[in-house]
Amino acid sequence: MTQIRDDSREMRISEDTVGGGYFRHAVYNHWDPYEDISQELIEQDRERAMSMDGDEEEFFDVAQYLALFGAGEEAVTEDLAPLMIALGDINDQMFVSSQIYEEAKHTQFFDRYWREVIYPVAEERGWEKIAPTDQRFFPDGYIELFDRTEEAMQTLLTDDTPENRVRAYCHYHLVVESVLAQTGYYGITSSMSDSGSDDVAKEDLPHLDGLVKGISFIRSDEGRHVGFGMQKVQAHLAEDGVDEQIVRDTLQELMPLVAETVSATDEVINPLPLVDYASEKLTRRIEIITDQQATIPDVEELVALDDEPAAAD
Repeated sequence: MTQIRDDSREMRISEDTVGGGYFRHAVYNHWDPYEDISQELIEQDRERAMSMDGDEEEFFDVAQYLALFGAGEEAVTEDLAPLMIALGDINDQMFVSSQIYEEAKHTQFFDRYWREVIYPVAEERGWEKIAPTDQRFFPDGYIELFDRTEEAMQTLLTDDTPENRVRAYCHYHLVVESVLAQTGYYGITSSMSDSGSDDVAKEDLPHLDGLVKGISFIRSDEGRHVGFGMQKVQAHLAEDGVDEQIVRDTLQELMPLVAETVSATDEVINPLPLVDYASEKLTRRIEIITDQQATIPDVEELVALDDEPAAAD
């Protein structure tokens, strides 16, 4: 009943707050994993994947890339709830509720893609039909990264301090959502479309327009998530006296786990450009957050994958 009995506010929500503004952006930019990625595009991807050059081992690497994405989206869907409980502001709670919904939606997109593209291609080519939950897909560093993220979020239920909130934001919003996910998007667009870098793909992979379109929607969502986390960390440093070294230490401790993860699919993807890309992202995130005069970029800049670095790349 806390919110109902709160008479300190005239209106229930404030769209000019960080959480309120991002929530409004989420509502206006809603997309549907089925309606907005047409069946025609999915079927085109399936046909192109069926005719791809390469053997079963290379296809396993492509599937692993998507399995890592799908499992990651499911994990972050599960792990975010403690933050929503810890936050006291309704505007922030509304935004985090939209974020949980969006992570679930991303999970649904990768599940659809596996059912309608990966499984049929494996079956048609006579290759092993591997489930997206198969543990062969997940390197130890990947599992440890998400275990640490879950632990950082769960800590907020028993020891909710500004320092622990910063650690939670660093794990979830700045490393998993920002550095790891953005590097993964960069790898997909570089290897399976005309965009990105020619140095990423080791093999000529088919252009999968349905996959890339879904990724473009997901990237836009993640821009809001990253922006929210960056705003909150910056505020804790400026207003609560949290030592910026916590940010530096947390991000740098997690970077080896990111590097291991983006290097997992080295049969078809060159890991070196991805590790370099992730390292540059990490460095820029630290620079922006620890500079109290810096302005957090808007969503479009936060999700930019251009070769030229954007404000928060």
